[in-house]
Amino acid sequence: MPTNFQNTNAKTPVALLVTALLLVYIVWGTTYFAIGIALQSMPALWMNGIRFTLAGLVMLVWALARGEKLPTALQWRNAALVGGLMVFGAMTLVMVAQSHGIGSGLMATVVTTMPMWLALWTRIGGERVPMTSWFGLVLGVLGAALLSMEGDFSASWLGALAAFGAPLCWSVGSYASRKLDMPRPAMAAAAQWLLGGAMGLVLAAAMEPVEGMFHATATAWWAWTYLLVFGTLIALNAYLWLLQNTTAALAGSYSFVNPAVALLVGAGIGGEHLTGWVFAALPLIAAALVCIMYGPALVAWLRRTRLAPTA
Repeated sequence: MPTNFQNTNAKTPVALLVTALLLVYIVWGTTYFAIGIALQSMPALWMNGIRFTLAGLVMLVWALARGEKLPTALQWRNAALVGGLMVFGAMTLVMVAQSHGIGSGLMATVVTTMPMWLALWTRIGGERVPMTSWFGLVLGVLGAALLSMEGDFSASWLGALAAFGAPLCWSVGSYASRKLDMPRPAMAAAAQWLLGGAMGLVLAAAMEPVEGMFHATATAWWAWTYLLVFGTLIALNAYLWLLQNTTAALAGSYSFVNPAVALLVGAGIGGEHLTGWVFAALPLIAAALVCIMYGPALVAWLRRTRLAPTA
């Protein structure tokens, strides 16, 4: 059966694609649990703002060492838009959601709606979206509606709004990053993280006391370090690379795996409890993602199978 690997850059090694996907699949599946640990003693906005500002500085040094040029004025503006949506908007909303009672497994499950939004922006942007993708969007909306009945959501309306807003911001930023003029990947990441992190620091300075960072536990700092090194510098770089070197659908396919990893980690290590609604929603969301990412290939395969002669 054909897959979205066929639509990737022909010069991109498959081994490199698989490595980048595995990093995004596994590392991002565990970051929600790490966020939950860090939030136990760290102020959310400072934690996020410092994380991405520092990551941006590291990437800026790395990009300059590789000989990449600083962004043009237009590219800085575009990076501010993408960083504002993905780093500041989406990641701040994740922090707000988890600090208001949304568990790590459930948060990862909500993020699976991101490819559905991305398919919608693709259509609005003038690209053709197959009928199977629209069917998938309907299934995804139903799955999201069931998720809204999960216990954590009913207990915190602010957490629920933040949780569903995060993939919405992330999808818009992901789509914009594919369409706007950006510098080379390392410099693009540096600019986006620096600007998005700076926005977070401004908001944190206005809303949270910075002293909270100095009173964080050693465990929280270890979790924060994991988020900085693995969640940002490694996995987020892999995702940004995927956005530039493969299809939006394949880049967003981490949504299949992240919830399973997060649910296992959250329930097995963190002792999180989920009601039946999330298990009713997961099959709908999984089916929606299959329709969006592999719908045309599945339809073509089924047609060939039905027309193939039998022995």
